[in-house]
Amino acid sequence: MKLKQLEYHLSSIEPFKNPKILLEQYVTPAHIAACMLHHIQSENEDITGKMVADLGCGAGCLTIGSALLDAAQVYGFEIDTEALEVFQENVEEFEVPQIETVQCDVRNIPSRFDKFFDTVIMNPPFGTKHNAGIDMEFLEVGVRLSKNAVYSLHKTSTRNHVIKHAKTLGREVEVVAELKYNLPATYKFHKKKSVDIEVDLIKILV
Repeated sequence: MKLKQLEYHLSSIEPFKNPKILLEQYVTPAHIAACMLHHIQSENEDITGKMVADLGCGAGCLTIGSALLDAAQVYGFEIDTEALEVFQENVEEFEVPQIETVQCDVRNIPSRFDKFFDTVIMNPPFGTKHNAGIDMEFLEVGVRLSKNAVYSLHKTSTRNHVIKHAKTLGREVEVVAELKYNLPATYKFHKKKSVDIEVDLIKILV
């Protein structure tokens, strides 16, 4: 599937109905998700025919996108019940049968999933003052679950910290793409209609 076609499909995914700031729930823009997934498949062939996990799947953009790129099976892990309700509505709309969901805290994913997946993808919480360090915890879980590679989005401003932490896990890490994340006003304290945030697509070899 071509990039523009994938982005077109993902643009119709319904977003969160009641985003929660404590969970840092922001919609992954269709353009970012499409670029991320298209790169992972076209450059590394890490989606088609693979077992894929999406950590903190939210409304399902990355999960559904992976299914559209013919992943063998995709598991979406999400803690929030309301988000999973929207997720299920989106999955039914796209009629992608190879998707499973697991409701749990990503940091407590059962050990039966250790090394169960070829590829782990995520757009983790960036880690506000309420959730400091959660992005690194997501990475650690990704490394535990994957037997091949982890792909994750992080603020470019935290690049050195992310790379340093990944290396403490004894893994090879590289920035494979630089993207602009157009973040729409989601919460009452947001003063601008949207803000562009520079993000890195990080790859960790497991």
